[in-house]
Amino acid sequence: MASAEAEDRRQRGGARPAVVVARQSLIEELEAAISQRNIASRAEILRRITDLFAAGSASFGSEQTSLFDDVMGRLVSEIDHSARAAFGERIATLSNTPPKITRELALDDSIDVAGSVLKRSECLDEDTLIIGAKTKSQDHLFAISQRSKLSEDVTDVLVERGNQKVVISTAANAGARFSDFGYTKLVSRSKNDSELALLVWARPEIPREYLLTLFEAASETVQRRFEAADKADLVHEMIKQAADQLQTSLRDHSSDFAAAMANVEQLHQKGELTEQRLCRFAESGKFDETTAALSLLTGLPVGAIERALVHDTGDQLLVLAKSINLSWKTTRAILAVRSGAGGEFPEYFERFNRLRPETARAAIQFYRLRERASKSRK
Repeated sequence: MASAEAEDRRQRGGARPAVVVARQSLIEELEAAISQRNIASRAEILRRITDLFAAGSASFGSEQTSLFDDVMGRLVSEIDHSARAAFGERIATLSNTPPKITRELALDDSIDVAGSVLKRSECLDEDTLIIGAKTKSQDHLFAISQRSKLSEDVTDVLVERGNQKVVISTAANAGARFSDFGYTKLVSRSKNDSELALLVWARPEIPREYLLTLFEAASETVQRRFEAADKADLVHEMIKQAADQLQTSLRDHSSDFAAAMANVEQLHQKGELTEQRLCRFAESGKFDETTAALSLLTGLPVGAIERALVHDTGDQLLVLAKSINLSWKTTRAILAVRSGAGGEFPEYFERFNRLRPETARAAIQFYRLRERASKSRK
């Protein structure tokens, strides 16, 4: 009779699913373990709850997941450091974990607890990674740098705030993606770090303009080393020749530059290569189009324009702009292409206003003569 009633309750939905019974049992054990202050019991209960969640997480709804999140969070606060570290390693291996406890582990001040989660957990959201990168230790940043994929927003923080170990790890990560700001920081930090320079150089997706800047920066480091041996003039000439060869090689093998040059030349032939067009190229961050346009408008070789765009200072760009009567708006956009970031550039604004067009045109004529003389020696 009793079995018939049980069967009737089961058919009407009155019987409790096994997972609910098991979960209730574990919650009762949780209450008992915490009340007894038994650290070993708490760790064991957490392990069993984690196993239960891992087994059924695919079918859990948001309410059930939230319950596990609360229970795990309560237990984690009641166990010792070594148990939290072990729990972090286990959570990092699961493909679906409660969000609050995953975030709590990732932002733990102890790298023993946070490390595995930061490095391997697929459940961490972007905001948590960015907060960790901005506020936690260099060990935390190093763990983040080893993730299989890194967005531009995360790498922006890593390459700006990270130490050498972090930045090298980030640059070596094939799954990392970088913004213009990120590439600019990588190139800047490569000036005195040959290992980092080689890693940045080896990235297949790095835009050509950053390769040129990287070479310029690395060349200055080499030049400083040779100056101590009283060979600065010789080394400077060797570096300039190597830079020219590199620029030419990169252009010759760049389909993007060939397309940009063809487009700009066509505009020039039609009389449509105006300052407004140049300004739009620069404001859109189009390095190749900006280079080609400036070359055609100033009558200087592309290589000379590229060197001006990747040089440490923008003074030569001011001369180029003033010589063809560009406005400050267009000049500022070109300076932004050089720096890889926008800005008002007040230090250049004052010099731009002081520079006279006739002085700039005389300087441009000197550049043209120097380029011709350089070519005749080759």
